[in-house]
Amino acid sequence: MAQSSEKNPSTTGPSKPPPSRWAALGLLCAAMFMVALDGQIVILAMPSIQADLGFSVSSLQWVLSGYLLSFGGLLLLAGRAADLLGHRRLFVIGVVLFLASSVLCGAAWSQETLIIARLVQGASAAIMSPTALALLMTTFDEGPDRNRALAIWTGTGAFGATAALLIGGVVTDLLGWEWIFYLNIPVAAVMLALVPVLLRESHTPATERSFDLGGAITSTGAAVVLIYAVVEAPNIGWGHSRTIGLLAAAAVLVALFVVIEKKSVAPLVPFRIFKSSSLVSGNLMMIVVGMLLLGFNVLVSLYAQQVLLFTPVIFGLGTLAYALMDILSANVAGVIVGKIGYRVVALAGMVLFGIGSLLMTAISADGSYFSDLFVGLLVFGSAVGTCFVAVSIAALTGVPDEDAGLASGINNAAFWIGGALGSAVVSTVAVIYTKGTGPAALTEGFQAGFWTCVALAAVGAVIALILLLLPQPAEEEALPAAH
Repeated sequence: MAQSSEKNPSTTGPSKPPPSRWAALGLLCAAMFMVALDGQIVILAMPSIQADLGFSVSSLQWVLSGYLLSFGGLLLLAGRAADLLGHRRLFVIGVVLFLASSVLCGAAWSQETLIIARLVQGASAAIMSPTALALLMTTFDEGPDRNRALAIWTGTGAFGATAALLIGGVVTDLLGWEWIFYLNIPVAAVMLALVPVLLRESHTPATERSFDLGGAITSTGAAVVLIYAVVEAPNIGWGHSRTIGLLAAAAVLVALFVVIEKKSVAPLVPFRIFKSSSLVSGNLMMIVVGMLLLGFNVLVSLYAQQVLLFTPVIFGLGTLAYALMDILSANVAGVIVGKIGYRVVALAGMVLFGIGSLLMTAISADGSYFSDLFVGLLVFGSAVGTCFVAVSIAALTGVPDEDAGLASGINNAAFWIGGALGSAVVSTVAVIYTKGTGPAALTEGFQAGFWTCVALAAVGAVIALILLLLPQPAEEEALPAAH
């Protein structure tokens, strides 16, 4: 992958670092925080939403899954569209849609309204997330400054994902579930006001722009069908004909996508981007991170509310240590990754994921916060920040500016597709191992779910170890030295 310590001449943008770049990073981090937050903030609010709008148990999941479906399905398309049409332009469109859909979510008067609004909100997040990351990459040259910026940005996203449990529980209990969406309105309004001041446009020059319609349709269709299949599988069964049919359809669409991309003059996803071992390994690990984070959060929130009988606000406050360890570890990882390399840090993060999940397998039916949750949350929270930073740097190292939106879209899609898959897999395992009713039976199922997280962390550690043993390209060797 080409070295990009200097701005690539094929992209427009500032020729030297603008003085406002760290303020711009703050704006981009705010976007990432809201995107990550809204992906999970509904978890603790779902009982209240069900009571107010009359959702059935099976239809209620779409308040969470609808966001994941449109978000994960559109990320690749949105990232490439931003490269062609302009990162800042698409970012503004995403923020406007995010504001409008948040208003509609909070004001939802029926089940259908809320699900449609969540689908639109997920689509807006699919535009905001890769464009924000692409803007970061074109604002900061590759090296220590970009590593630091990526550490802050990914740490903010990881904090948003963990803080969702804290904020969602407190806001739902004190103000009502509608306000978990209304909170987005002032933040989005401030972002729109600051974009013209802090962000500069960057994109592929007009003479090099073209759009791969076939690739866009097949890639988006494959992602949507795959996510829909894994979201529905826990309800109808992994061996159900509909699940198998959906997975087969996703595989066919992927095959068509590959054929189209190989023949396309201007492919949506140039396969040259996958020549980077760090990009491939980084995104494989990001899938595992997504599976672990969303799967773990679902399990721990259900255990706390259904077995320990915590209210949403009490459990939300209990996750404060989890969220603080997340952001602390992200900042520490951002410092040490420049000294020892992201490969070692990624492996350490996966080991921490495994230890945190292993601690949670010891939960008991008559437990308490400090005896059953506290230490596991601390360790798992430290893994989130550590892995997010290292894996994101791995997936984006050496990517030229003209592919920044695409690489960002792939990286984000890997996380959210992993998240949808992870929540589905651990939920299925927990249900299978729940033999009967009552706290003891539920606890046994949740323990099995946490053992699944241990296995996933082991898979991630193997990928990180393979990456560690692979030859290190010149652009990667330069990062610790430059720091």
